[in-house]
Amino acid sequence: MALELYIPPCIRTPAHPFHLPPWKKPLRICIEGPLVSVQKLLPDVQWHVSDSRFLVFPQPAGPELAKLTYRALYGREVSSQITGDMVVRDEYLGWVMKDRRPLPCIDYYGVTFDHHVPVEDDEDPEVLQINIIEMDDDAGEYANDCLLFTVNPADYTGKKVLAVPRCCGKRKGKTDRFRINSSVVDREGRMHQSKFKERLGPTYMLKYDKDDVRS
Repeated sequence: MALELYIPPCIRTPAHPFHLPPWKKPLRICIEGPLVSVQKLLPDVQWHVSDSRFLVFPQPAGPELAKLTYRALYGREVSSQITGDMVVRDEYLGWVMKDRRPLPCIDYYGVTFDHHVPVEDDEDPEVLQINIIEMDDDAGEYANDCLLFTVNPADYTGKKVLAVPRCCGKRKGKTDRFRINSSVVDREGRMHQSKFKERLGPTYMLKYDKDDVRS
């Protein structure tokens, strides 16, 4: 059974302007957290991470997690009739490491999506960072250490998954905007490069690599 994604009211007075954000406000939103928590929200979603060389973007969980976040923030469903209402731009896969090498599995996942972000502000829009907090593995110890309010794990176990905007955590998030937007720019660059190689084709790429790579 899928659990509810729960974003509590802002602890600050007055509330942070992005907690909760106005629906008409252009915003780039990043939500991330432990894979075990994401799986509680999306228990039936498949993951394609067996080979890091051939990854699907976005993972099937990406748009679904973005939709859940959108609903929790705005109290409404994503509209396919509104251009730019929700556009997945990036995702983060936290690979499990062994001897400094990634294993074919992840333990952390995040997705970044745009809401009403205009093309002319595509590289550096305002951002909202949301962290999913897992409590079942430590009885809420981490949550109560990193948040500005106290949580009772019994309120969440088997019922809902806690997700907290940056303003209600102890970390300041001074680099959130740079980090999130830089990652989107990097993603776009990799996608354009991949599409360019596909257009060239394998035979032409062999010639391109041999003759045009700088020495």
